[in-house]
Amino acid sequence: MSPQVSFRQLQVFASVARLGTVSAAAEALSLSQSATSQALADLERQLGVALFERPGRRLVLNELGRGLLPRAEALLDDLAGFVAAAREPEGELRGSLDVSASATVGTYLLPGLVGCFSEAHPNVELRLRLRNTHEVVGDVLRLEADLGLIEGECREPALVSEPWCEDRLVVVAAPGHPLASGGLEDGDLAEAGWILREPGSGTREVFEQAMRDRGLSPRVRMALGQHEAIKQAVLAGLGLGCLSALSVAGELERGELMALDSRLVLRRTFSLVWHPDRYRSPLWQAFKVFLVESRDDRIGRVP
Repeated sequence: MSPQVSFRQLQVFASVARLGTVSAAAEALSLSQSATSQALADLERQLGVALFERPGRRLVLNELGRGLLPRAEALLDDLAGFVAAAREPEGELRGSLDVSASATVGTYLLPGLVGCFSEAHPNVELRLRLRNTHEVVGDVLRLEADLGLIEGECREPALVSEPWCEDRLVVVAAPGHPLASGGLEDGDLAEAGWILREPGSGTREVFEQAMRDRGLSPRVRMALGQHEAIKQAVLAGLGLGCLSALSVAGELERGELMALDSRLVLRRTFSLVWHPDRYRSPLWQAFKVFLVESRDDRIGRVP
């Protein structure tokens, strides 16, 4: 006799896989913890397999569970689409999407784009999470994000990526900094104290690669995880910074920071990243098309 797998069991499986604990899944699904735990146990018993490793209090998908999660999510989305089609006009987008974005993209580009998309599709929930590039790739790889937006290229062979739009980094200094009066020679770049993003950041990776291309290694005075913190440290005269032109446009226009010329090649590409095994719902496809179309209409190319 074939196993009788219920919609609730699939919901619990997918939620526990995303959140890592039965208690978190129970809260997300508005179920009791005992009912959630029982549904998961019933699913594994009916299938005759274990879907999770259980280190400590967390539940981590095993290899079989990772392979089955995209199928479970596809079934859940299909059923949600079936119900929505019965209740809503044909073609109206519904549902939720988890988007993980690196700091520059998530801070300076995505909020406006998400607002426009949500205004056009009021029954859609877009959940945005800000990470550094390395963490975004991890989110997508673990199936914790439907779509990732990163700075630079994705080197993870298990994921699919495509270029989205271009960005330019600029070296900045406070107006009173000794190097703010002219262009930077290689010796200046090597000797200056630098205020940079943390390791794993796409911004830092591009900068360090540009320095290596000229045979240079930066003297890192501070590593900070937020653009605003870096700008404040540079404004205080603590060193030079290297940030996206998007993040310092206001300060440059007001004369609070100075952009310094150098021989560093500081262009990069923002990329879209997704897992090939993750179900790509009509909402996912619509949002991706919207992002691609918006790169020219709303973003353009950084000069």
